[in-house]
Amino acid sequence: MRHLIGLLLGTEEDWPAAFETVLRRLGPIKGVGGFDVERITIEPFDLRAGPRHELVIDRLAYWYYHPREWLKKIAMMDDVYLLNSPFTFQSMEKHAAYCAMMRLGLKVPETVLVPYKNPVDNARYAYTSERYNRAFDLDAVAEGIGYPLFMKPYDGGAWRGVSRVRDRDELHRAYDQSGEMLMHLQQSVEGYDAFARSLSIGAETMVMRFRPDEPMHDRYAVDHEFLSPSVGEEVVTVGRLVNAFFRWEFNSCETLVKGTDVHPIDYANACPDVALTSLHYYFPWAIKALVKWSVFCVATRRRPRIDLETHDYFAVTGDYGERLAQYRKLADRYFEVDRYEEFCRTHLGHIDEVVQEWVAGPDFDRLLVGTVAATYPAAERERFTEHFRGLLRLWVKDQNC
Repeated sequence: MRHLIGLLLGTEEDWPAAFETVLRRLGPIKGVGGFDVERITIEPFDLRAGPRHELVIDRLAYWYYHPREWLKKIAMMDDVYLLNSPFTFQSMEKHAAYCAMMRLGLKVPETVLVPYKNPVDNARYAYTSERYNRAFDLDAVAEGIGYPLFMKPYDGGAWRGVSRVRDRDELHRAYDQSGEMLMHLQQSVEGYDAFARSLSIGAETMVMRFRPDEPMHDRYAVDHEFLSPSVGEEVVTVGRLVNAFFRWEFNSCETLVKGTDVHPIDYANACPDVALTSLHYYFPWAIKALVKWSVFCVATRRRPRIDLETHDYFAVTGDYGERLAQYRKLADRYFEVDRYEEFCRTHLGHIDEVVQEWVAGPDFDRLLVGTVAATYPAAERERFTEHFRGLLRLWVKDQNC
């Protein structure tokens, strides 16, 4: 029996090629069958037409509406499994995600949404604004939050439009420059001890030390002990809670850790960073986790969950620790963690060896060289090729420890 997985892609080439390679190298899986991968094209579709795919990994429909509507159709009508629900894409604009996690009691910094600086391009705006927009004191809002603070788009991504604001002058300069972007003002977590970015793929999460001020190739530090075990487990729980709540299974979460407090600041990313030249050392883990979760979902006939069942989460009571423990149980239930782990032990026990052999071999090196050539100018290619080779050799070495 053959199972077909679809990839709905934008501009990426590195991780799709890696995903296709690892799935091919795995070969048929006993009791499940073989797997094929297809890159999906965009074309007219009949709403009653049956799809050929059993699972689709989407990296495009967040901004491209035509494939988004196709995803809604195949999930609702045909039970095709999707790693990120297209029905909650609106929550990927950050604002709804902040609201939900605040209600659940997570330590999201104080956040205020302010109106547009400039009118939106809509003929009705002037009339509505004149009648209903209430004048407000931007300085008073900022002082209520306290300096320093961050101004950032409510639907941000890739650090677009983010400004650190230290005083009144910087506040007004940032607001004037925001134009037609709708902005949050958010309290800064000063003196934090660690910035963590958690990449979650299905029931697995990799928590990485993140350095946002570094160049992209150096932002993820290879550091396995930058968080205490208890704080690290809380960071995993926060990410898993967010993902289970919104039905996101391919997502990243940013948290600031200060002492024993974990502050989520960004956890709605429809297209999390999985580039080879960004993740480097962690890239093999990401591809392996994506393959394992995709195979598990297809093999166990996991079905889309359109109902978010938010009442289960909102009904949880108790202090912060008690609620966090109950949220983890709800999230683990959604991701079928025990069943997933047993499936991997039974059917995918050889994937570690397959991926390690691939990363150490010439096929992966060709992928690396090609990715660097497509990413960096000619004068920098040799330097970055050796830089990433060194990090991936370290990964291979660590797998043997």
